[in-house]
Amino acid sequence: MPTLVEMLEAGVHFGHKKERSHPRAKDFIFTLKEGVYVIDLDKTRDCLEKALEFLKRQASSGKTILFIGTKRQAKEIVRRVAENVHMPYVTHRWLGGTLTNFETIKRNLTELERIESQVKTPEFDVLTKKEKKIITDKLNRLQITFEGIKDLKSLPDVVFIVDAKKESGVIAEANRMEIPVVAICDTDASPDKINYPIPSNDDAPKSIEIIMNVVEDSLRGSKEQEIVQEQEKGKQEEKKEEIKPIKRTTKKTIKISKEKER
Repeated sequence: MPTLVEMLEAGVHFGHKKERSHPRAKDFIFTLKEGVYVIDLDKTRDCLEKALEFLKRQASSGKTILFIGTKRQAKEIVRRVAENVHMPYVTHRWLGGTLTNFETIKRNLTELERIESQVKTPEFDVLTKKEKKIITDKLNRLQITFEGIKDLKSLPDVVFIVDAKKESGVIAEANRMEIPVVAICDTDASPDKINYPIPSNDDAPKSIEIIMNVVEDSLRGSKEQEIVQEQEKGKQEEKKEEIKPIKRTTKKTIKISKEKER
């Protein structure tokens, strides 16, 4: 967990100008300085701790957390963290209906998988240059859009959002599908529709990174614990298979075996 000094140095406390801020964000504001709201970092730490506990519980239970961060400052950070904790992510553009119309998304993912397999076959090599270009162009479009979720087989159990205002469409879809939302929430966004808001500057790369690094560390620990539990479970099952029941020899079985010998 970062200290207050570390969060200050990263600029986590910088909010938006008063006229650009959402009235529902007032609970997380410490003061107004030169027309700009300053976020209360004590509340940031409290909210972050609650969010991390929730995320760790979900990850240790094998649940899927979908990370979303499509703004320029967040893309690479979100991608890195999601890949490191083996979770799906969206960093290019949020496709409306990803949660509320997941069956359509699944068809696109199936098509992506089919084309990826197709370009590796000998049949693809004998196609004309024009035919290859049509297929590869479609493949590139699908990869850009669905790169981070191509292994997503069902709806995620949780969504984690960087910039609650920019990704308001994601929050609306998640609410409709009753999927819990964890979000980095600046003073320009309402925290009302977010289950676990993390009040923080969501514009500065350093601010985003300090929060995401803590999330990554927490989820990595949960994943490692899950792997250890699975390994222990596997060992116990192996031991059960090794211990076979001993067949008891009774007087009756001895008598039958002697009769067979005769």
